Amino acid sequence: MKGTNGRRAGLSIVAVTLLTGVAGCSSGGFEGSGGDGESSSSSSSSSQAGGTHVSPIAALRTAEKSTDGADSAKVESTTTMGSLMAMTADGSLGWGEGLTGTLTITYTGGTMADTMRQLGATSMEARYLPDAYYARMGDVFAEQAGGKHWIKYPYEALETLGGGSGAYLRDQMENSTPNQSVKLLLASGDVRRVGEETVRGAHTTHYSGTVEVADLATRNSSLSDSQLADLKKQLEQAGVTTETVDIWVDDENLLVKKVERGQAANGAYSQTAYYSDYGTPVDTEVPPAADTADFSELLQQQGAGPTS
Repeated sequence: MKGTNGRRAGLSIVAVTLLTGVAGCSSGGFEGSGGDGESSSSSSSSSQAGGTHVSPIAALRTAEKSTDGADSAKVESTTTMGSLMAMTADGSLGWGEGLTGTLTITYTGGTMADTMRQLGATSMEARYLPDAYYARMGDVFAEQAGGKHWIKYPYEALETLGGGSGAYLRDQMENSTPNQSVKLLLASGDVRRVGEETVRGAHTTHYSGTVEVADLATRNSSLSDSQLADLKKQLEQAGVTTETVDIWVDDENLLVKKVERGQAANGAYSQTAYYSDYGTPVDTEVPPAADTADFSELLQQQGAGPTS
């Protein structure tokens, strides 16, 4: 029936839009670098621990190693992306053996919130597994998708999206761990120590930098050539030219807060994220196959799927 085909086409559009929104949760752009009971008490070009001065680069290298080795953490984030969306995410992520975890994502504004309201809910459950990302929709969506509540986004399938955006989205879904923000700040080439601050009761050191994408490959950033090339590719695919990164590292050299903000092809974006309870258990199950619709199948129903 024509009406059914129209609804199915609409569902595939929703699937793509949701994917873009969730990728924004892990990409960049966090608004604000103060508030939340934080107070700055000092500022210097180098950090100080136990009376010993440590350069910002050396301190961030240690933070990257410690955060990467922690394997998992609880996450809270707030993201805005132009008029597309405002959203929050809350849950746990693990990165010891590929990305795993579960987040509750709530759309609080923008066209994404309007879309979700039309589907009967503004919140959804997101599950990350090493080979795919899953989003659980509401009953209204299921009624229009053959009774299936989950959308599956295999990372391999994301490569088929045109214009390089698929590769970028795949990178963002697979690289949403907190140590990625430390790498991005190292890539800025102008890392500076802002000061010592309190974040949610924890003593931290605040570092800041600005990434100029055009100059990324030529800066002395202390990252390898391949790491710089990968970061530059991801940012260029998103239409990002400049991004400001702020991170707060606690006394155990773990990232506890990050703020990223900048301008992308679809407008200004910002995101603030908090990380806690490093090492928390993360046990993510694959949703039932009988209750899951594949992202590629939804695209093909619209006639926008990959061609062989």
